Amino acid sequence: MATARRWVCAAFFLLPFGAELSGGQGFFLPLHRPQGCGGTQYFDIASLSCGQCGASQRKSSRGTSCTCLPGFKLVSDNGGSSITCEKCPESTSGVTQDGWDCITCPKGLTSEGKCKCPVNEILVERDTNGALLADALCVQCDGKGKSFATSNALNNMCIRCEPTFISVNKSCSCSEPNILTGGLCFRSTGNYPPKGTATVRFGKLGITLISAWFSKTYKRQQLLAGCTPTLHLAKHLEICYVFANTAGLGTVHSISFWRQNLPWLYYGDQPGLASQVLDTTQFPASFTFKGTNKNIKLQFIAASYDAGGNFLKWQYLEGGILQLCPDTLTKLNAAYIFGTTYQQKCTISVSKILKDYSNPIFYDVFLEYYDEEDGQQYLWAVPVLNLNLQYNEMFVNRGSNMNNWLLTRRMFLVDTLSGQENDLGNQPRIIRIASEITISIRLVPNTQRGAIYPPLITIAYSDVLVQNPGAENVVVSFSVNYEMNQSEARIQTDIALGVLGGLAVLWSLLKTAGWKRRIGSPMIDLQTVLKFLLFYSGDLANVFFIISVGTGIYWLIFFKAQQYVSVLLPLPSQEDNFVSYIGCAFALKALQFLHLLVSQLTVDIFFIDWERPKGKVLKAVEGENGVRSISAPVSIWRTYFIANEWNEIQTVRKINPLFQVLAILFFLEVVGFSNLALMDSSSSLERSPESYIAPWSRILRFGVSAVLWLVIAIIQVIYFSVFYERFIEDKIRQFVDLCCMSNISVFLLSHRCFGYYIHGRSVHGHSDTNMEEMNMNLKREAENLCSQRGLLPNTDGQTFQISISSKMRQQYDRIHETLTRKQGPVRLLNSSATTFEQSTKAYHTMNKFLGSFIDHVHKEMDYIVKDKLLLEKILGMEFMEPMEKSIFYNDEGHSFSDVLYYGNEATLLIFDMLFFTIVDMATQSFVLAAVLTYLQQEIFRFIRNTVGQKNLASKTLVDERFLI
Repeated sequence: MATARRWVCAAFFLLPFGAELSGGQGFFLPLHRPQGCGGTQYFDIASLSCGQCGASQRKSSRGTSCTCLPGFKLVSDNGGSSITCEKCPESTSGVTQDGWDCITCPKGLTSEGKCKCPVNEILVERDTNGALLADALCVQCDGKGKSFATSNALNNMCIRCEPTFISVNKSCSCSEPNILTGGLCFRSTGNYPPKGTATVRFGKLGITLISAWFSKTYKRQQLLAGCTPTLHLAKHLEICYVFANTAGLGTVHSISFWRQNLPWLYYGDQPGLASQVLDTTQFPASFTFKGTNKNIKLQFIAASYDAGGNFLKWQYLEGGILQLCPDTLTKLNAAYIFGTTYQQKCTISVSKILKDYSNPIFYDVFLEYYDEEDGQQYLWAVPVLNLNLQYNEMFVNRGSNMNNWLLTRRMFLVDTLSGQENDLGNQPRIIRIASEITISIRLVPNTQRGAIYPPLITIAYSDVLVQNPGAENVVVSFSVNYEMNQSEARIQTDIALGVLGGLAVLWSLLKTAGWKRRIGSPMIDLQTVLKFLLFYSGDLANVFFIISVGTGIYWLIFFKAQQYVSVLLPLPSQEDNFVSYIGCAFALKALQFLHLLVSQLTVDIFFIDWERPKGKVLKAVEGENGVRSISAPVSIWRTYFIANEWNEIQTVRKINPLFQVLAILFFLEVVGFSNLALMDSSSSLERSPESYIAPWSRILRFGVSAVLWLVIAIIQVIYFSVFYERFIEDKIRQFVDLCCMSNISVFLLSHRCFGYYIHGRSVHGHSDTNMEEMNMNLKREAENLCSQRGLLPNTDGQTFQISISSKMRQQYDRIHETLTRKQGPVRLLNSSATTFEQSTKAYHTMNKFLGSFIDHVHKEMDYIVKDKLLLEKILGMEFMEPMEKSIFYNDEGHSFSDVLYYGNEATLLIFDMLFFTIVDMATQSFVLAAVLTYLQQEIFRFIRNTVGQKNLASKTLVDERFLI
């Protein structure tokens, strides 16, 4: 029976039986090592603890049991330390080989106090009837004639040869061509006896073979008579077990699955048992990332056994014990740093596997912890989830339902024995390899002290057909994952999305209502619905953006900055919703950006020239031989100059795009902020080249890049607004001043009945003058010797939001239709004289009409000037409709920039940032993302300038060739 126990220790393939688990039961035990057992103590491999040997006893040579001292015989032996010894008399000081009797040894004693015989003689201590001899004899067995005697395995008595030897070879040898297998001799042409227990079926390969190892071990040991194979593990391997009828045995360490004198190989097969083991009991120790009591090391330790079930040693998993892929010691040990997501994958040659793992080693894995109360080290049993396990012909461990799982204890990395045919010395035909090993660690919900549930080792085996080991390879992987229940985070995200999404609907409805009022249309039509969807796409993009940025910053701060572990990063599979939010934000923001671009490229604009002719000039009259006096023409160059300046400020922004991408690259790649996106507990910006680099977290990667992008952009905007525009250059206000200096106003309609007006009428009456007079005018203005620049007397207000009446718009359209009747801008050099004259006439008509409108000439199309209400400014809409008179709203904020890039910096900034993060998520490269982001900025800037230039030329009669 003791031999059978050793073989069962080796059996990873197990037969589960019923067992009960009381709520909250822990699977822990004190840590004891064989070398830690004293001289009179032995290491009990069943309970993995030290036992005390009794009087007149010592531990055995292997140190795993007790034996009598030399000169003492056994009186009773129940295993371990349960033996009784008695001293032998002086006259019979020797002890029999079995240790149960005292005997006289004529030819001397061994160091163990037992009789010894010369070479080629066997020790005979008992008569044929089993009676003990007074003196031991040394005799030689007769293997000739009819005796057919040979020594037994212990060489202590002569026994008859195995019958198959006698019947096949008529001797005690099994010479060729006969076949020796399993300790039996068979004719080469005969039928073999049944070998069901040695049959191994490799399911994926579709191969069934007779294992030489199982033939030898299980045929000869006769483990359990009448055993019926009932469980298939790891590709249908059938084995007999001695675990039958063990319910009456006691338990070890109060663990109901661990029976006395037997190894603990599995938990049980009751439904729901796995969830109880993995979800009901917390691991006693806690983990911290920072502080004086920093604890980030997972002390995994394994009890290792050979294929015969013999205990080898305790060994920590550090150093790559379970990692088949070779690497540096630092990178291998990084797998056991708490909070570090670990991934290792490689391709290994089959020949290397055969060389390095010629003998299988089995592991019982524990997690070691220290109890501060009693100062004792304890071990917590780590369950194993074997994905190849079949129960009732089903792979029960491959589903996501934890209640169906069957947990085991023992595991191995490489099996080169069960796939050997015919002879154990031959190369195995098939080897079984642990191709995927994953250690999963789950955080206890709502913990504030770093509490975790028991870790779980998930393992998947692959069968490899060995044909050409040097040319064959196998892919193996090892990973450590950390997870927590994300249901609460998902609920909070869904709530935020629902609330903000609802507010976005209301805000979009307000925008649509304002837009309807600005176009002067009270009807709800298809265009209205389409406009609402466009507004909603932009607002919903902002909602997704806010949620994504908030989520990224939350995980970045709370994961990296925590001392006691309370949160763990979502798994890559749990990041899919987050990635979809970013994708939606980018797609919707891109739609809003294109809508913005189209809106800016379709505005109506006209430059009102207030300059009046100075004096008369003589002009030759065609067809007549004479001249006549006409008003001096007004120079068009001022209008061209203003048009060109307007064209230049169309893509002016509050940040420098090139500096933005270079700065974020500097902080991410040079300073090392990108290291904060690694799935480990370290918050250091520097990493050693020799250290393990954890995989990227998409959430942290987005969080780091978003924070840096926003911070750099905000700093730029503050610098631009507070310092640069105030002390260096403010192009928007300079453009307004330039209009006044050029005596040109800008009339701009972004909607049918809404737009902007820049009052550029010179307070000096004219601006087409020489340098001396220009300087004199500026001096008079500086000394307040002239009126102010504002539209209204004694005011400085030059910029207005305008809401014009339908009658005013109709008159504008009639004149504008004549101005743009020809497709595209009028070409001064290649147009006919008639067309040119008509266009020139229409231009002067529009200039005169808008000038007279500003001067209140048309009483039926008059306007009033007023301030906007605060609520109107907040909502971005006008409450009053311009029924009879148009309305000019004072606008000190220069909101005409809304038709430029300048007034839409937030939209551009978010679009650029989302573009950067989308490219980065797709390529995992900050450098490529920065390059492509800058390129798209330049491409859209070129499109905006080019198309905007053509639109400007077509609307204002300015020749496109004069626009730079």
